[in-house]
Amino acid sequence: MLMPFLISFLILFVVIMVAVTIASKFWDAKRKKQVSSMLQTDAEKSPEISISNLLMEPTDDGRSFMERFIEGLDIAQKLQTHMSQAGLNWTPLKFVVISLVCAVIGGVLGARFPVMGMGITSVVFGLCTATLPYFHVRRTRNKRLGKLEEQFPEALEFLARSMRAGHAFTISLEMLGEELPEPLGQEFRTLFNEQNLGAALEVALTNLTTRVPLLDMRFFASSVLLQKQTGGNLAEILTRLAEVIRERFRLKGQVKAASAHGRMTATILMLMPIATMFALLVVSPGYLQGMAKDPDGRYLIAFCFIGQILGNYFIRKIINIKV
Repeated sequence: MLMPFLISFLILFVVIMVAVTIASKFWDAKRKKQVSSMLQTDAEKSPEISISNLLMEPTDDGRSFMERFIEGLDIAQKLQTHMSQAGLNWTPLKFVVISLVCAVIGGVLGARFPVMGMGITSVVFGLCTATLPYFHVRRTRNKRLGKLEEQFPEALEFLARSMRAGHAFTISLEMLGEELPEPLGQEFRTLFNEQNLGAALEVALTNLTTRVPLLDMRFFASSVLLQKQTGGNLAEILTRLAEVIRERFRLKGQVKAASAHGRMTATILMLMPIATMFALLVVSPGYLQGMAKDPDGRYLIAFCFIGQILGNYFIRKIINIKV
């Protein structure tokens, strides 16, 4: 009895992924068509851009048909970008395989604890566990970006001191990449290597802001490019920028501490009903089955899940204060 439900669950999972991909391609087609003329200018077709693309993207050699198919989807590039920003050496194919494995594990757990019937419970548990790799990538990405933001003021002050000592900007970048700890040291080494291999400074800084999507990094790139065009004391600019970032980081920490109670409340309210349900399934497996077998009870369970998700979403929106 278990095998037909697992097969039907896998088919449903694949159909949902295809539907989401088609919908994403449909809604993004018009927007991409409007901005394609701005993105495909003559300047972007220069040799420097080609060199940068060779540094940023893997080649097609040795890749399977499945890998090329996944990378051809719209969501593949976004997944690859998020995984790179998280510091994970994953490919879109590996992400999909891990998601499928988690979905199968969830389907087996749903069949083992049939709260709403074996089939429905297997599908619900499978869909929930299939999202675990995505949340892992998102959590790792946010943690790494937070570490980069914490290290960035020190990096700017290092650049300013090096330039005051008489070093050129490129030499200062090389020294910064060697002296700064990970993960920011790796990003500046990549920046120096791109420029050293022939990429223009504008292209290398643009790639840096793509790999590290922080507002502070965009400020840094804009300051360097503006100083290159108009002149000025870049060391003084970087010093003042470091002071501004440190002050903003301090204010962000105060806001985070003030909203810690709301975040803890959202986490407890989200996890407590789920933990209670699993505890009841282990201690008294038949306790919730009566409600799950009743048609009105199934609607109540579905509304509870939806209410939990919506409540957590709105609490997160309320406590997410931008600084």
